[in-house]
Amino acid sequence: MAEEHNNANTIDNLHTSSPGSGSAPEEPGLVEELQQALVAKAEEAKGLNDKYLRLAAEFDNYKRLIQRDQRDQIRFGNEHLIKELLPVVDNLERAIKASQNGGSSEVLIQGVDLTLKQLTGALTRFHVIPVETAGQPFDPAKHQAVVSVASEKIPERHIVDELQRGYLLHDRILRAAMVTVSTGRADSAPGTDSTIGTA
Repeated sequence: MAEEHNNANTIDNLHTSSPGSGSAPEEPGLVEELQQALVAKAEEAKGLNDKYLRLAAEFDNYKRLIQRDQRDQIRFGNEHLIKELLPVVDNLERAIKASQNGGSSEVLIQGVDLTLKQLTGALTRFHVIPVETAGQPFDPAKHQAVVSVASEKIPERHIVDELQRGYLLHDRILRAAMVTVSTGRADSAPGTDSTIGTA
């Protein structure tokens, strides 16, 4: 009898202390909290996605503007130089017209000389400068030896004469100067052009 009573008490105790019986009221609050967090994260994700789409659209616009600027730079990059050259063309046309109308050769020469100075000034403003040649040591990077001659006055491997002017753009060679180079005194001259640019 005593055993049956103890067993009954034990079963009653199991019913009263079953797990989860105290947490049942908390579950609806936890679910609601998780749902609110989920909604907040969804709104945050939507906001970030909108921001990304705006940035992507802005970047596409920026890329199109840069490409248009590059195209314009290629098409109109020489605009300032051409504007500087147009007055030179005008003066040459005037010189030709004056010579055709019976102008004197002296006036024509003066006009061409002034036009050349104007053209040289325009090139200088765009950092195009002549390569120095007269009396300079021969430099294969800037000079192209066309003829070598013996000279009593000009030292060996120095420039005697300029046949065609060379030009630099800033510090880059646009065109090497075509020059005559001294081989030194006649009795010690090597006499070949191949010796000029190989040392």
